[in-house]
Amino acid sequence: MFNAVLGLALLHGETFSWSEWRVYPSFMAGWLLLGGGYFLLIGPLRHRFAGAHPVPAKKVASFVAGLALMFVALQGPMHELSDYFLFSAHMVQHLVLILIMPPFLLYGTPDWALRPLVRRKWVGRIARALTLPLVAFALNNVIFLAWHFPGPYDLMMRDHGVHVTMHLMIMVTGTIMWWPVMSPLPELPRIAPVLQMVYLFLVGIPMMISAALITFSQTELYGWYVEAPRIVPGLSALEDQRLGGVIMWVPGGLTLWLAITFVYFRWTQRERRLDEGVSLRQPAVSRSGLIVPPPYPQG
Repeated sequence: MFNAVLGLALLHGETFSWSEWRVYPSFMAGWLLLGGGYFLLIGPLRHRFAGAHPVPAKKVASFVAGLALMFVALQGPMHELSDYFLFSAHMVQHLVLILIMPPFLLYGTPDWALRPLVRRKWVGRIARALTLPLVAFALNNVIFLAWHFPGPYDLMMRDHGVHVTMHLMIMVTGTIMWWPVMSPLPELPRIAPVLQMVYLFLVGIPMMISAALITFSQTELYGWYVEAPRIVPGLSALEDQRLGGVIMWVPGGLTLWLAITFVYFRWTQRERRLDEGVSLRQPAVSRSGLIVPPPYPQG
């Protein structure tokens, strides 16, 4: 027991500073590959894709915002706080990677860049299966919840390779989770707007149950943070754990409700435009019930 505690103490031999930004080569290699690949696709390599068209500036800005969110969540102060000091910071990190970053990346991805992949028979079959709403829902929640059991959680905190694997898993399954709502590709279509709202509501339920269990726990669940230095005066390991549960519960739930609100207004605006288009195509009717012919063009 003493050796285990001593090992944790040595692993926590870190100091924290908001002004110190550490970047890690393993992350930077993947991050630059993703960002560089995107700009190559929409720039010099675009002419190689059938039906490719220039990507609007707002979509490019969205993808760049997604990359920026990934960088801030996984490097610098957030990385240090999450990995060595605060469970609550780790929950902020996970919410960014699962609920906030993926919609920005999906919105910024052009359909023509993905189409050659899904036209490969086996890739298309796998992609269609993974992006079914029920499968996407299950993948995201099972992976997220499994990693937040005390055993797997402490394992990933002690092993950097396992930790990196966990982050990759939650980012990939988080992106798949958003696909039925934010799909950029007609071949893997979004579900109907009403179903999108129901889907987003249901997505949050398992996360909220997990958050409630963490928040109301009477004991510390994660040994890694019990041994972590207390860098916030007065914030014990149990209080930090409860704060992390509240972050998962309240901001996480609010993020999904904001997404539901966005889907609702996007849907109603589309319906209104369709209604206006129909009314413009129909002939005008006078008060007596007679159809009024359109005016002859001037000149």
